[in-house]
Amino acid sequence: MAAELSAHHRRLAEQKREAITTAATELFLDRGYDGTSLARIAEAAGVSKSTLFKRFPTKAALFEAIVTESWQRDAGDTAARPQTGDLRSGLTTIGHRYADLVGQPGMTALFRIVIAELPRFPELGRMQFQLGKLPYFTSVQRYLESEHEAGNADVPDAASAANQFLGMIANYVLWPRMLLTDWNPAASDIHDAVEQAVQTMLARYTATRRPDPKPER
Repeated sequence: MAAELSAHHRRLAEQKREAITTAATELFLDRGYDGTSLARIAEAAGVSKSTLFKRFPTKAALFEAIVTESWQRDAGDTAARPQTGDLRSGLTTIGHRYADLVGQPGMTALFRIVIAELPRFPELGRMQFQLGKLPYFTSVQRYLESEHEAGNADVPDAASAANQFLGMIANYVLWPRMLLTDWNPAASDIHDAVEQAVQTMLARYTATRRPDPKPER
C-alpha cells in the first residue's frame, strides 16, 4: 500500500510539473518572459502559488527546467551513444533522434522565446546553449571521436563534423519553422533529409582502408 501511494504521489508530482512547464512556455511566448509572473503561471497551470514556488522559486529556475527537459525529452533513447563499429548505423540513429527532438513543437517554442527575449535577457540564450545545445552537441562529437579512434572513420576534427551533421538536419527540420508557421514536412521528407545528411557524412568521413599487402614469395 505504501509503495502504491508513493507511486501515486510521484505521478501527481510529475503531472503538476508538466502542467507548470507547459503553462510557462505558452505564457512566455504570448506575454514575453518579462511580462509573465510566476503567480500567473501558477494560475494557468492550475496549481497553488506555494506549489509552484516550492519547485521553482524564480522564473530563471523555471526557464532552466524548460530548457533541460526540452533537450532531454528523448533521454531514454540517447542516454548511451550508439555502439562504435558501424558509422552508417550510428549516424542514422543520431540523425533520426535529432530530427525528432528539434522537430517537436516545444523546441520551436523554446527557440522563439530565446530569440525574442535575447536583447533584454541574454542569460536565457546562455541557458539554452549551455544546458541544451552544448551537451547534445558534445555527445555527438564524442561518438565521432570514438569512431575515429577505432579506425572506422577519418574525422580529424570531430567538433566541426558534428556541427556539419546536426546543422544539415536542423536547417531542414527546425529553422524553417521559425519563419514559416505552416512548415510541416511529411515524415518521409524528414527521413529523406536525415538519410541525405548521413550519406554526405559517409562520403566525407568514412575511413579509407589500405589493401592488405601481398604476401612475399
